[in-house]
Amino acid sequence: MNTAPLWFDENVRDSLQNHRRANRHETAYFVYQLDALKAHLAQLQNQDVIKLWFAVKANPLSSIIKALDSQGFNFDVASSGELSQVLAQGIEPERVLNTGPAKSKNQLSRFLTQGVNTFVVESLNQLNWLNDVAIEQKCRPQVLLRVQLQWPEDGKNPLGGNTVTPFGLSTEIWSQINVRDYPSLDISGLHIFQWGNMLSNEKMYSLWSQMVEPLTTLAKTIGMTLKVLDLGGGLGIDYLQEGRQLSWQKIIRDLALIKEQAGVEELWLELGRYAVAECGYYVVPVVDRKTNFEQEQLVLAAGINHLLRPAITEQPFPVTRLRDNRAKQGKHNFEIHGPLCTSMDKLGQLELPKDTDVGDQLIFGYCGAYGFTESMPFFLCHEIAAEYVYQNGELEEIRAAQPASWYLR
Repeated sequence: MNTAPLWFDENVRDSLQNHRRANRHETAYFVYQLDALKAHLAQLQNQDVIKLWFAVKANPLSSIIKALDSQGFNFDVASSGELSQVLAQGIEPERVLNTGPAKSKNQLSRFLTQGVNTFVVESLNQLNWLNDVAIEQKCRPQVLLRVQLQWPEDGKNPLGGNTVTPFGLSTEIWSQINVRDYPSLDISGLHIFQWGNMLSNEKMYSLWSQMVEPLTTLAKTIGMTLKVLDLGGGLGIDYLQEGRQLSWQKIIRDLALIKEQAGVEELWLELGRYAVAECGYYVVPVVDRKTNFEQEQLVLAAGINHLLRPAITEQPFPVTRLRDNRAKQGKHNFEIHGPLCTSMDKLGQLELPKDTDVGDQLIFGYCGAYGFTESMPFFLCHEIAAEYVYQNGELEEIRAAQPASWYLR
C-alpha cells in the first residue's frame, strides 16, 4: 500500500499520474481541490462569532474566489487589480474590504466609484484623502483605522511582529484625531494584524488579549463608538509537519471571549493561507540528482520561480513523490534546488525515498496559498506554471503552461 502524508489526498494520485502521461511536455503545474476546499470553508463558517473575509493575496484565481463566494466569504483586496478580479467574478462591491498600506487618493476615489464602501485606513493622509473623496462623491464609507502596537516579546515574523512596519499607525499618532472632524466618514472600527502563520492557540489568545485594552482606550480617546474589531489573519499552517495544528474550535471560543472583552458588535478575521492552503498542490519533475560533499541533492525543473515562499521564510512546503512512495530502501534527507542561477533557489531539505531520481515527479503540499502569484516567474525565462482545478474526480485546465515568449516582447 502506498504511504502518503496526511496532507495529501490519495484519491488525487491516479488523476495526477494520468495527467503526467498525457502531458509530458509540461514542466510543472499547480492543482487545487475545489470539493475539499468548499468542505473546509463550510466548517469555518459553521459559527456565529466572527465575520470571515478572504485575503485575496493568498490566491486570486477565479475558481478559488468563486468557491469562497459559494460559502459566503467576503473579500479583502489590497490593490486595484485584486478588486477587478473579485468584481469580475460577480462579487458585489459591498462585500469588499479595501486594505493595504499604499492607497493613493486616486485609488480611494476609484474604489468608491466602483461601489466599495469599507476601508482600512493606514495613515493620516489616507484618512484625509478618503474624507475628501467621500465629500466629492456624497457618500459615507465605513472606516477602520489600522493600529500598530509593540510587544516586549522578541521574534522574527513575516508581518513584523513587534518591529516597526508600514502597516498602520501607533495609538499615539491616531490619538491626535477626533472622529467628529470627519463627518463624511463612518469611523467605527479598528484593525490590527502583526503576527503571521501563528501555530499556537495559546499564543494567539495571549496576543489578542493584550490588544483589547490599548484599542478600546484609543477608541474612547478619539471619540469613536467601537463597533468593529478586525484582527486580520495570521492563523498558521504546519509547513514543517511538527504536529502543531491550530484548533478552529478553540479559536472560536477564544474569539468569543475577545469579542465580549472588547464590547464590539462585530469581530472580523481576514483568512488567507488558513482558508485555502490545504487545497493546493504543486507538481514538478526532478531533472538531476547528484552528491556534493556527502550531501544528496535533487535539482528540479522549477523552483522559486514557481514557489518563492521557502526562500523568504526558510520554511519549505512539505513534499511527497508521485510514483509509489514506499521507501523500499529507506529515506534520505535531500537538499532540493530549482534551476535558477542563484543559491537562493532552494526549496528545502526534505525527506524522500532513497531511490528518488531523475524523472520522478514531486508533489509539494499546502500550495493553495502563496504559490503561483507569490512566485518570481520571469527570472531566466523559464516556463510559466500551469494551473488546474480538481473537482468531481476530474482535472480541469484553468491556464496552460506558457513559454517566456508569452510575456517577452
